[in-house]
Amino acid sequence: MSYAIEMLNITKVFPGIKANDNITLRVKENSIHALLGENGAGKSTLMSILFGLYQPTSGVIKVNGKEVSITDPNVANDLGIGMVHQHFKLIESFTVTENIILGLEPKGKFGTLDIKSAAKKVKEISELYGLEVDPYAKIDSISVGMQQRVEILKMLYRNNNILIFDEPTAVLTPQEIQDLMKIMKNLIKEGKTILLITHKLKEIKEVADECTVIRKGVGIATIDVSKTNEKEMAEMMVGRAVNFNIDKNECDPKDVVLSIKNLFVKNFKGLNAVKDFSLDVRAGEIVGLAGIDGNGQSELVYALTGMTKIESGNVYLKGEDITKYSIIDRFKKGMSHIPEDRHKHGLVLDFELRENFVLHSYNNKEFSSTGFIKYDKVNSYAEKLISEFDVRSGKGKDSLTRSMSGGNQQKAIIAREISEAKELLIIVQPTRGLDVGAIEYIHSRILKERDNGKAILLVSLELDEIMGLSDRIAVIHNGEISGLVYRKNTDENEIGLMMSGSLHKVGGEINEKG
Repeated sequence: MSYAIEMLNITKVFPGIKANDNITLRVKENSIHALLGENGAGKSTLMSILFGLYQPTSGVIKVNGKEVSITDPNVANDLGIGMVHQHFKLIESFTVTENIILGLEPKGKFGTLDIKSAAKKVKEISELYGLEVDPYAKIDSISVGMQQRVEILKMLYRNNNILIFDEPTAVLTPQEIQDLMKIMKNLIKEGKTILLITHKLKEIKEVADECTVIRKGVGIATIDVSKTNEKEMAEMMVGRAVNFNIDKNECDPKDVVLSIKNLFVKNFKGLNAVKDFSLDVRAGEIVGLAGIDGNGQSELVYALTGMTKIESGNVYLKGEDITKYSIIDRFKKGMSHIPEDRHKHGLVLDFELRENFVLHSYNNKEFSSTGFIKYDKVNSYAEKLISEFDVRSGKGKDSLTRSMSGGNQQKAIIAREISEAKELLIIVQPTRGLDVGAIEYIHSRILKERDNGKAILLVSLELDEIMGLSDRIAVIHNGEISGLVYRKNTDENEIGLMMSGSLHKVGGEINEKG
C-alpha cells in the first residue's frame, strides 16, 4: 500500500495535558482522509505537528515512505504539505494575489515586484481547479467563502500535493459548503491528497474515503466511510449514543420582551442593509431568523446589541426604548448576546479563560470589592462553568483563551452568556464549530432557557437548527421580512422559497393562535 503520509505512534504533551497519545495515522495517496473528533480531542494538534507548527514529544513521520523531521512550516511546504487553518491567515488590506505570493514574491526587471505575472499565474490555477477568484480583489471586499478559496490557492501556488483543511466549513454558508465539496473532489482528480479535520458527519459521508476517529487524544479506529453511517461515527467520536432529534415541548409564550419597530440600518458601505424591519419576541419562545448569508442578519444583530448605529426605527426591551443605549446598558437591562464572530466580539483572546467568564460581571459585588477582583469567587465560578459546559483546555480556568480550540472557545462564550442570561438572549450561530455531542447539549440548554421564560432570538445559517429549535420563524431577504410563520405550520421547502425571495408569507404574528 502506498501512503502519502504516515504518522506513527505520535505523542504530544503540553503542560497539564497529553493532547495526542500514541496516535498512528496512515493516509493513502490521492484520497480524502477525514480526522474526526470532539472539540479538544487533539485533531488540530496532530495536524499542526504534520505542518511543523509543533514538534512531537515522540513518534515518527513519513512522507511518501521517507522518514522526515518537520521542524517548521517552511520544511512542510518544501515537502509539499500545505494547510488551510480554521481561522484564515490573510491580510485584509492586501489583494488576493498579494496574499498568495507573500514570502514568494516574483521579481521583474531591476528587482521590482512583478504583480502582473503573479496575478496571471493565480488566475490560471484558479481556473484549473474551478476556484473562480478575482486576483485583484481586496480581501476585505470578498466573502468568507472566497477568502477560503484564497487560502486554497496559497497552497496550490506553492505546488503543495498534501492539503490539510482544518474545520473548513465552520464559517461557510450551505451553498459555499457545497462549492467546497466540489472543489475538494476536483483537487483529488488532479492528483492531490487531502486531510480533512472536521466533526461534521454529513460532510465526511459526502467526500471522505477513510476516517480516523480520535477521542480525548487517543486514536480509536480508522474506518472505511462507505461502510459506516453517521450514527456509528458519532458514537465512536463521543463514546456514547447521540440523539440527533431535538425533543421539545410546546412553548407557552407570555409578554413581549423584544420589540423591533420599523428598523433601518446601513452596512459599512453606507447602503441600507436592514429595511423597515419589525418583529416581536415574547418571553418563553424562540424566534428563529432564517436567511441566506448577507441578507442583513449581521447588521440587524449589531443594531440590536448596540454595536452599530440605527438610522431610524426603534428597539424596545420590556417596553423601554433602548434604541440609543450603550452596549453595557443593554446588558444591564437584561440582554445577553452570543455573537457570530467569537474572536472579534466574544472573547479577549489574551485573557485567561476565567477572566473571559466574568467580562460582563467582574465589577459585580459577587466578584469584586473596593476595586479588587475576588479571584477565589472568580475561580470557583469558572470551575462551575467549565464542568457544566464541558469546556476543555490545557490549564483549565488558567488557560490562555487564545490557546484553546475554536469549539471550546465557542462553548466558553455560550457558558458565560447563558449563565448570565436575563430576560433576552440574542443567539447567533451558537453551534458553529461544535461537535455533535456539544450541539446536542447546547440545543437542550437553549430549550431549557426558553422553558424558564427567556425570550430568545436565534440567528443561524443552519436551517436544520432553525427548524429544530424555533417556535416561530422569521425569514429575512434583502434586509426585509419575507416571511413570519409558526414552525409547526411550515417546512424546509417553504422556508427556502422565502429565503430566496420567491415567496412572501406573514402568518406568524403574535396575535395569531398557532
